[in-house]
Amino acid sequence: MILYPAIDILDGQAVRLTRGDFTQRTVYRDSPLEAARAWVQEGARFLHIVDLDGARTGTPANLEHVERITAELAVPVQLGGGLRTLPAVRDALRSGAERVILGTAAYTDIDFLDDVLGAFRERVIVSVDTRGGKVSTSGWQETTQIPGEHVIERLQQRGVRSFVYTNIDRDGMLEGPDLDEVRRIAGVVRGRFLYSGGIGSLDHLRALVALRQVNLGGVIVGKALYEGRFTVREGQRAID
Repeated sequence: MILYPAIDILDGQAVRLTRGDFTQRTVYRDSPLEAARAWVQEGARFLHIVDLDGARTGTPANLEHVERITAELAVPVQLGGGLRTLPAVRDALRSGAERVILGTAAYTDIDFLDDVLGAFRERVIVSVDTRGGKVSTSGWQETTQIPGEHVIERLQQRGVRSFVYTNIDRDGMLEGPDLDEVRRIAGVVRGRFLYSGGIGSLDHLRALVALRQVNLGGVIVGKALYEGRFTVREGQRAID
């Protein structure tokens, strides 16, 4: 398993939202590059970057920050937010991203998903973000009535093999993951997935490891790192 420090970019700054609410933001670094450099110096093996402006508008808005990070730091990144067209995905990969994370468009535009998988299959992850177990779209601004498991099953039928699963209700709350939910999602995913949502302590990481789900490939952590609950190195050691 790998610990993925999260860098969420909004208005050119590294921020964290609470439960996906754009009005409840905390600015942790004025520069996303500063945040990335700090995590790499602490031993990060991979970075998770989300273009929140892009997620909200549907068009990537912060690729220049990704270019700076990938040009200066020798650690791979995965990037999501606003990637809803094939040209946008290409631009994200050209910016230096190792992998791209698709959201809304993967559920709503079958032709788009097929085109992206056909061109970049091994570099594609689909993010399944839920409130109350139901999928949220459009940068977490809209919630459907579709259970997350159903979306995962449908996407797998179309060839998706890698996922990020986020519990938005727990995001930024530091109260820990829903272990039963993680176990349930692991039972549905036939490839691999990363978990995000509510990690606030090393014990939370150890609890995920104790589930012994071989398809859980990593954990995305943001607020707990920014607020010094533990370091990247300590977190990685807990899940190694």
